[in-house]
Amino acid sequence: MQIAVNTRLLLKNRLEGIGWFSYQTLKRITEGNKDVHFVFIFDRPYSDEFIFGDNITPMIVSPQARHPFLYYAWLEFGVKSTLNGLKPDLFLSPDGFLSLGAKCKQLPVIHDINFLHNPKDTKPLTRRYYNHFFPKFAKKAARIATVSEYSKQDIVTNYKISPDKIDVVYNGINPSFKPVPDDVKFNTKKKFSKGKDYFLFVGSLNPRKNIARLIKAFDLFKKESNSDLKLLLAGSHAWGGSDIYKTIDEVSCKEDIIFTNRLNEEDLANVMASAFALTFVPYFEGFGIPLVEAMQSEIPIITSNVTSLPEIAGDAAMFVNPFEVNEIKNAMLKLRNSPELQKQLVENGKQRKNNFSWDKSADLLWKSVEKALK
Repeated sequence: MQIAVNTRLLLKNRLEGIGWFSYQTLKRITEGNKDVHFVFIFDRPYSDEFIFGDNITPMIVSPQARHPFLYYAWLEFGVKSTLNGLKPDLFLSPDGFLSLGAKCKQLPVIHDINFLHNPKDTKPLTRRYYNHFFPKFAKKAARIATVSEYSKQDIVTNYKISPDKIDVVYNGINPSFKPVPDDVKFNTKKKFSKGKDYFLFVGSLNPRKNIARLIKAFDLFKKESNSDLKLLLAGSHAWGGSDIYKTIDEVSCKEDIIFTNRLNEEDLANVMASAFALTFVPYFEGFGIPLVEAMQSEIPIITSNVTSLPEIAGDAAMFVNPFEVNEIKNAMLKLRNSPELQKQLVENGKQRKNNFSWDKSADLLWKSVEKALK
């Protein structure tokens, strides 16, 4: 059996949400199925760390796909030609992109369709590409995998796909996230938050992450509590984030807001485990990986009551309306003033985290592959 895989998001030292999903699932799938030959299709020079075994043949197919015009060229010329030449049993695409002209069976992982619901969150040309092609990808697919029951229903409703064609494959938790001893917490706070406790946001600073309202809520929290807590924003700056900086100019607590930019894996794990709480209040998520990382790190969570977030967080979080600044602020105040609530959320998270592992994710994705091959 031969399976071709879209591995364009396996980027050395630059793995983000879909890249981590690709890395963790493909590593386990290829190592667990030594009798299957995998062809990893990259769009640029790759790192050997992503070639997990002797049953993998890497290929570089041009052009580099980092722009909508180049997405199309890569998929409908380079990848199409490659697939039609290889004639694999399946093309697996962890980022959801398919080649409409390829003749083989194809399985995309469509993580979410936020670009349909919140088009202004995405660059105009990218938005047009996604909204034109993702419905076509969904119809072309032999099967579809997605990362939550919420996203499954969203695809069913908006793309008119049978639910029987869609498999839910939750994300797992990277093993670097875990509780840390007090000395590590002390040193982490000294390094990142001027030695103070802090609320933490993790993720790219893009519009749907709702950072501006989080900052406004934190400003109100500071005024009402007289607390010395900081707000750490750990993530890379992204397109559409100008409202964040406008909001910071308007609030009085700007000295207590700290941007760490993108952190390496060790620092991010320590920052998560040393936080007073995760404050993750997007208005749209297909899954919400920081939630399970916070559970594994044994810290409390404040998150949104919309899209997939209640499904993933369960009883391990306080829920707020992400559009109501006062609700976010009140949750911060309540959590700060209630050690018992903090303890209960952590205990609930220690149980709930068992629902998520990359071993389970890989197993479910492989089962989806097997269904697609029938």
